[in-house]
Amino acid sequence: MNKRSFLTTLGLLTATGPFLGIDFAKLEDKTTTPLLPNALLRGQTVGIISPSAAITGTMEITAKEGMKALGLKVKMGKYYKNRYGHLAGTDEERAADFNDMFADPEVKAIICLRGGSGAARILPLIDYDLVKANPKPLLGHSDVTALQCALFCQAGLISFHGPNGSSSWNDFHINQFQQLFFEQNLLTFKNEKETAASLDTDTIQIKTLHPGIVDGKILGGNLSVLSNLSGTPYYPDFQDAILFIEDVGELPYRIDRMMSTLKLNGTLGKIKGFVFGQCSDCKPTNGSFSVDQIIEHYILPLGIPAFIGAMIGHIPKQFILPVGANVQLNANLGTITMLENVFKKS
Repeated sequence: MNKRSFLTTLGLLTATGPFLGIDFAKLEDKTTTPLLPNALLRGQTVGIISPSAAITGTMEITAKEGMKALGLKVKMGKYYKNRYGHLAGTDEERAADFNDMFADPEVKAIICLRGGSGAARILPLIDYDLVKANPKPLLGHSDVTALQCALFCQAGLISFHGPNGSSSWNDFHINQFQQLFFEQNLLTFKNEKETAASLDTDTIQIKTLHPGIVDGKILGGNLSVLSNLSGTPYYPDFQDAILFIEDVGELPYRIDRMMSTLKLNGTLGKIKGFVFGQCSDCKPTNGSFSVDQIIEHYILPLGIPAFIGAMIGHIPKQFILPVGANVQLNANLGTITMLENVFKKS
């Protein structure tokens, strides 16, 4: 994931906002009341957009087949196949697809085709009043974290951190999607039990950093994207929240730098629970700390319920977490349990 080169763009946009006709003053008051998205039913239409990097290969086919397996119809964004540098179209084109999907009455949910980088560039171009008037579920992960944070900050909308449209829509994802979106069950997110066939070096295991059980709204996402939103109108208020993070392709010293940002900007001092998922391809170099050691350095002194190793991140099977919803974290068992329905009642 080549995201670092464009994460600084948000700061440039903030500085030049007045010259672009963007009124950032309107964005300073962060929404605190959660806005529930409308429910999604089998047979309805989902919109698929690419708000970040340009698509490659069979991503479109994978997304359509995945939605078909769920019994959903698909409507593709107008500009999703475009290319502007490494991005899926210009900022204006990608923002137009985003806004158009929220405005389209036929579209009942929005799924991001892929991550990469570039979503932060369109945050000032999103029509948040339109989002508030047409609350819909938005699903994705990685660079989509920028959109999820912005939607919660500026519209209060609960969104979903989980597989992108081009992810592997395996039985795990399909089953969880159906339970969450169609059946509206209050899920308990718990790592799959180990079997004889899965006992290898890649088995995902839970490690409790500090025991305890705590309730709170769950916020976070990709650590690189999240830390680079710090100081902007799109960075959530983590007061009494449960923070979850993951990442991919980052050397441990960069993870340390990002965690330091979360400490210096006050985030770690506000949270009352913590979950670390997976940091895929984040192996230490000779003599450096491991990612686990870095996480322990920042989290253990907090004395809050915390665990690492959750099925969250750039992995074949990942949880579909409702970002901004109230959940219960059980660090003893390594579970996250939804405490309330996250969809509007019809």
